[in-house]
Amino acid sequence: MWSDTIADALTRIRNGVRNGSKEVKLRQSKTAANICKVLKDEGYIKGFDVVEGKPQGVIRVELKYGPKGEKVITDLTRQSRSGRRLYVSVDKLPRVRNGMGISIVSTNRGVLSDRQCREQKVGGELMCTVY
Repeated sequence: MWSDTIADALTRIRNGVRNGSKEVKLRQSKTAANICKVLKDEGYIKGFDVVEGKPQGVIRVELKYGPKGEKVITDLTRQSRSGRRLYVSVDKLPRVRNGMGISIVSTNRGVLSDRQCREQKVGGELMCTVY
């Protein structure tokens, strides 16, 4: 049993990109699905779908690569952990690689990218950074 389902999901995506896999399977959770939605909206993955099952479903994530096979996701880092939560206000949101990457933030309006947080002027728990 994993105590941190978000870290497990990020590690599976990171390992899939390193291996050159076309798709990876994550354990289903609402937060993992919301993270996948942000990654899809920002163009880091091709798509994902949730497959219901018993006792727990699976999220299939289709990874994205460049025209010559280069990796779209070069780094995926967990920021807030179960032992050390990291909360940031909208003015303290980090700019990942000067705007070339994104931060994924869990807010009271849902899981959003740092760009969406700046537009809506809302802060929250800094979950991970992607570039």
